[in-house]
Amino acid sequence: MQRRFLGRWAATTLALWMMGAGLPAAHAADDEAPDALIRRLSTEMLDALRADKSIKAGEIDKIITLVDKTIMPNVNFRRMTAAAVGPGWRQASVPQQQRLQEEFKTLLVRTYAGALTQVNDQTVTVKPLRAAPEDKDVLVRTEVRGRGDPVQLDYRLEKTPGVGAGWKIYNLNVLGVWLVDTYRTQFGQEINAKGVDGLIESLAARNLSNAAKR
Repeated sequence: MQRRFLGRWAATTLALWMMGAGLPAAHAADDEAPDALIRRLSTEMLDALRADKSIKAGEIDKIITLVDKTIMPNVNFRRMTAAAVGPGWRQASVPQQQRLQEEFKTLLVRTYAGALTQVNDQTVTVKPLRAAPEDKDVLVRTEVRGRGDPVQLDYRLEKTPGVGAGWKIYNLNVLGVWLVDTYRTQFGQEINAKGVDGLIESLAARNLSNAAKR
């Protein structure tokens, strides 16, 4: 039970970073190493969770509002959504792609937000980075520790150039399962059966259903 909770809590880190987790983008440095970025964000995210009574109380509407209003400085969510949608992403128009990102983001937040209320004494350990200085795509491995066995939580990051340059998260591995892979099959089935609009409608319906349960 504790391991399952830690896995759910680990997955919330992505949802939190999508809403900024209360962390100003100004803290980030273009030359910050990817493992240093994950270590800093993990520490600051845990501190923010423990300090925010409204999140601890499970005020999902506040979380959704923050998602809508806050820039996601540390996540390439467009790439993440495109990978989750799969080949159907190329069939989607620009407005459809925007709707897919919005609905997918809401789905992740509502799916995992319940674990936020249980954050207490968890800690995150970042393992040594195995990457060359010139690498532009890296894997940062961490462990979430609480009561019971530690939970594997790994991140794939890419080095982005230009404005807002720096390392961006584009996939997340919880307990050996990549987040994008979890959704790609079901999203592909939805598109094959009902097209891109059908997937959007399905995501919107799931989000409404999740909202009604709270």
